[in-house]
Amino acid sequence: MSLLFGQVATLGWVAVKTLLLYVTAVAGLRLSKRRMIAELSPFDFVAAVAVGAIVGRTATALDTSYLTGAAALLTVIAAHAAITQLRLRYPLPHWFDHAPRVLVAEGKIQPRQLRRSGLTERDLYTILRRRGVMSLSSVRYVIFEPKGVISVVGGGTDVGDVTQEALERAERPAAGE
Repeated sequence: MSLLFGQVATLGWVAVKTLLLYVTAVAGLRLSKRRMIAELSPFDFVAAVAVGAIVGRTATALDTSYLTGAAALLTVIAAHAAITQLRLRYPLPHWFDHAPRVLVAEGKIQPRQLRRSGLTERDLYTILRRRGVMSLSSVRYVIFEPKGVISVVGGGTDVGDVTQEALERAERPAAGE
């Protein structure tokens, strides 16, 4: 029966530990920079999963104390904050974020960039249809953004330097291809 119901006498401490971990996580994350869910980098995603795993494991493990969980939690949050600062201060963005890829330029599919992004033409057409684009000729650029979002830019729209840089990169042969 204890495998099914556990030790009823410890449930109060589990609840207290869970509440303390929740408050610790909220306080730690409130001190970090705001990010939108859709804008999560791989490092943001890993930090979010790690925080959830630590809270969940520590809260339900009878052999893990609140202080152990809090130390792990605050370590992950501090490491995430340090990586965020590195991304902002040092010119090493290729270590942390993917460069934008131009999938369509002036209405023409860029097969190499599509392949390097892990997308098929069928995927691209699905994305375009969902955005109400029925003809590639009406598209100036389709950009696979660093955070995994697809931007569709119509004709006559200025897209800025990032797109020009990405377009130039798309036109250069990649190493090993």
